[in-house]
Amino acid sequence: MSTIINIAGMSCNHCKMAVEKALKAVPGVKSAQVDLEKGQAVIEGAPQRENLVKAIEEAGYEVVSQ
Repeated sequence: MSTIINIAGMSCNHCKMAVEKALKAVPGVKSAQVDLEKGQAVIEGAPQRENLVKAIEEAGYEVVSQ
């Protein structure tokens, strides 16, 4: 199952890596890919969406659509 989350505040490769690392630490995530141009993350697996949002926000970024 794929989940797509739009994220604001990412501007560089460091941001991309920080968000991917935070998402991969969430239980149920099999993989996480961040696209800086689109400003979104594609998460594979069956995590709870609230946990994904929390991980992104704790990494210092803003979820712009839920």
